[in-house]
Amino acid sequence: MTSSLTSIPFAKANACGNDFLVIDGIHAPADMAAFTRRICDRHAGVGADGVEWLFPAQDADIRARLFNADGSEAEISGNGTRCVAAYLSDEQAREKVTVRTGAGIRVCTLTSRTEAKYEFEIAMGEPQVGDEFPIKLAFREVRGIPVSMGNPHYVVFVSEFVPGWQAETAEIGRHHDFKYGINVELVIAQDSSNIETRFFERGVGETQSSGTGSCAAAVAAITTKRAESPVRVHAPGGVQTVRWEGQVFLRGPAQIVCRGEFFI
Repeated sequence: MTSSLTSIPFAKANACGNDFLVIDGIHAPADMAAFTRRICDRHAGVGADGVEWLFPAQDADIRARLFNADGSEAEISGNGTRCVAAYLSDEQAREKVTVRTGAGIRVCTLTSRTEAKYEFEIAMGEPQVGDEFPIKLAFREVRGIPVSMGNPHYVVFVSEFVPGWQAETAEIGRHHDFKYGINVELVIAQDSSNIETRFFERGVGETQSSGTGSCAAAVAAITTKRAESPVRVHAPGGVQTVRWEGQVFLRGPAQIVCRGEFFI
């Protein structure tokens, strides 16, 4: 029996608990934001932190447009880019994948593969690090370090992750100092080689991990001499390794979870 319903094919991939849907742009509807919100819904849709829409590129293997779960478009996701690389490697058995993102071209080098599980190292470019500055919240003041990885981050070092930290990071993310919103990282510096991080991402909320957030947290830790390169970034979704040698390199896993079709 065949279905008469119109559908859009997708692949679902996961990088340290940060999950994305990868969809060929040939299937993109006119309102990509509304469709992204619908398919990313974890109850009425497939469920994901965002959609990586893929289009042809003249100067890279593929162009990826990232839409967050709330329908907003973002410059780049490190974990999302790794999921795109895993998707292309699964399709075409590639050892190296170049992805044009909204923050420029990122080169993904395959370091290992076991069936549908991949590990890539991505050249993430040169970070831009600003001076630490305070933000006044409703109940207290916090101090953080602004870091750009092609997208904006605000890194706050803490001694512990207190209950309800999500509400405070959400308040930081919508603070008037950040006109276009910001990704927030809370970081505990464990030792010179390890940090533990929690992420509250613009357009998504709390996530299990973040590629660019891991880079920003590691860069801030190195800048303030709390850590030395390379840094292992521990998050609820897993561990990624960041090394800073001129530019930043991010290494971590990505896995193709499933493929399917979404009825529209």
